[in-house]
Amino acid sequence: MGYGVFICHCGQNIAGTIDIEKLVRKVSGIRGVTHVEDYIFMCSDPGQERIKKAIKEKNLEGIVVAACSPSLHEETFRKAAESVGLNPYLVEIANIREWSAWPHQAEPEEATMKAFKIIESTVEKLNGDKPLEPLRLEVVRRVMVIGGGIAGIQAALDVAEAGIEVILVERSPSIGGRMAQLSETFPTLDCPQCILTPKMTSVAHHPLVKLLAYSEVEEVSGSAGNFKVKVRRKPTYVDWNKCVGCGLCMEACPVELPSEFEMGLAHRKAIYIQFPQAVPNKAVIDSENCIRMKYGRGCGLCAQKCPANAITFEDNGKAEEYDVGAIIVATGLEVMDKANFAEYGAGELKDVLTGLEFERMLAPSGPTGGKVVRPSDGRVPKEVVFIQCVGSRDPENWNPYCSKICCMYTAKQALLYKHAVPGGQAYIFYIDIRADGKGYEEFIHRAMAEEGVIYLRGRVGRVYQEGDKLRVEGVDTISGLKIVIDADMVVLATAAVPSSGVEELAKKLRIQLGEGGWLKEAHLKLRPLETLTSGVFIAGAAQYPKDITDTVSQASGAAAKAVAFLSKGYVVREPLIAVVNEDICSGCGNCEEACSYQAIKVVDGKANVDESLCEGCGSCTAACPSGAVQLKNYDKRQIIKMVESIVG
Repeated sequence: MGYGVFICHCGQNIAGTIDIEKLVRKVSGIRGVTHVEDYIFMCSDPGQERIKKAIKEKNLEGIVVAACSPSLHEETFRKAAESVGLNPYLVEIANIREWSAWPHQAEPEEATMKAFKIIESTVEKLNGDKPLEPLRLEVVRRVMVIGGGIAGIQAALDVAEAGIEVILVERSPSIGGRMAQLSETFPTLDCPQCILTPKMTSVAHHPLVKLLAYSEVEEVSGSAGNFKVKVRRKPTYVDWNKCVGCGLCMEACPVELPSEFEMGLAHRKAIYIQFPQAVPNKAVIDSENCIRMKYGRGCGLCAQKCPANAITFEDNGKAEEYDVGAIIVATGLEVMDKANFAEYGAGELKDVLTGLEFERMLAPSGPTGGKVVRPSDGRVPKEVVFIQCVGSRDPENWNPYCSKICCMYTAKQALLYKHAVPGGQAYIFYIDIRADGKGYEEFIHRAMAEEGVIYLRGRVGRVYQEGDKLRVEGVDTISGLKIVIDADMVVLATAAVPSSGVEELAKKLRIQLGEGGWLKEAHLKLRPLETLTSGVFIAGAAQYPKDITDTVSQASGAAAKAVAFLSKGYVVREPLIAVVNEDICSGCGNCEEACSYQAIKVVDGKANVDESLCEGCGSCTAACPSGAVQLKNYDKRQIIKMVESIVG
């Protein structure tokens, strides 16, 4: 009987700092500990076998594994203990790697003593632990995918092909995302529409996919396996059941506005279809700029020309609620507005474009039909300067992270420019080149060697108008020499940033944001597709900037995770949730107000916990003035005992 403590060396991660022999001796003296042993890799099969053997032979009542973060291997050790009959919730992890060995590498004696205190306090917690049984809940076999770019499309198709119904929500009038705006894709220079549009059509016509375009997630409640999601269908003022996408309404409309899809390089009408290959290929009225909608009278030419009588001018928006078992978030990315960068003209210089604007210019279906011309005067630019890392890798002013895709798409754009203007010259200012994909390095060398693109390692400090030219002033960081180029056009590789509205969506889904506002995964290495909210997965550039290859791969991975999550027909949830002692509960409601998951309600004067919703965050316990609400195996008495153990 008693407790066992198993100390992992973690190779040299722990043993390189902590005196393992001394730690074993000290831990052996802790009250209640009857067995202590160490091993180089306790998470390995031999290490787990040691734990199993000791549990059986020593008849251990509970164990502490002193190793790395519980987010890495807590489940591993729980399963090992459970396989030999020990309740998995009588297994505790003492994190002596991240909390002791790593932060105190220069202080081995202090690190060893701190590791002992961590283990001692964890044994104190074990004293108060109770054997628990996980909760088993039935699931809804339906997945919601939020975002209709290539990540969302791929995820939806993969889930549907597994025989599970999908609700695909896209806030734009059409699916397709950023990939639909591209000219060609690196490194193969494939036509993106040739790859994308068949998938768009497939997802729209798949019998198990319900496409909700021009819609947004308004509210999310429930929990893993049983989410309730309210979706707001935005008003189109057009009956999509009648609209055939003929375009006659657009021809009749007299109002012209900058096209968001064409990045402002062309115009659209107040009634419009987002782009010719849009799915669904249905018209939408921009109510803020439509003459009839704005003034309540007049125009109406679109309705007169519509042969299907699809124009209603009526608000046909509505809210719909869906029960889903899992959610995949694929909200993608945007690029920074060039107006942020005063040193490059702050958006006032017409011939300074962002990479995405230049992409539309290069596209055969774009506003210029693939011809490269200056927006200011329509002339063909003979010299084009590309500036990389605009807003990226700039911790003092903008974003500290690398946007990852810029090196490759800049090389692609320079190469395509050379194809469009054979006599032209392309210059690329760069910090360093990051080309880590299959065929990427070769593509960069092709741009340099075969197409004559000139790479200049340096920073551009200023771009300004000089006559009919754009003067680009920079510094070569190798030689220190100043570089001045009088260019006809400048293209900025502005930083990739999370899609607008993702912060609000993350709050609704109760998932975290990481550096730069990107959606945060549960664990970068071991759980890169999952979030800390069970049943919610992330795909593509919602997590971090990604190219198409990585985006599609992750989308398929997220789909596989969602399918696996729902495949058993039930989900197992942690029992480490809140419990109420009704004898001392006053029904004050503080716990209900503090709960972010709507899991605790005051009913008949007493707090009541919905086990299917509780995530065990502990907010209610902190808010409860009487101590009536506690977390199972994390009650306040346990925590106080742990603190007392540490402070002596």
